[in-house]
Amino acid sequence: MRAPQFRVSSYCHVGGCVAVALLDDGSIAVRDEKVDGGPVLTFTAEEWRAFVAGVKNSEFDASALR
Repeated sequence: MRAPQFRVSSYCHVGGCVAVALLDDGSIAVRDEKVDGGPVLTFTAEEWRAFVAGVKNSEFDASALR
């Protein structure tokens, strides 16, 4: 198994962002981009697609979370 290749969004310019990686089994790993060896959350491809769809639909904007 190869080491995950984490990527950070091009919109991240001040730190404090998350990094994501596609794992060999198709799942998605997410971590704090500042902590290389820190904890990692893992999501199935289906869970990740649902999350991204929610982001695109503004379901996680601050006003929607109230």
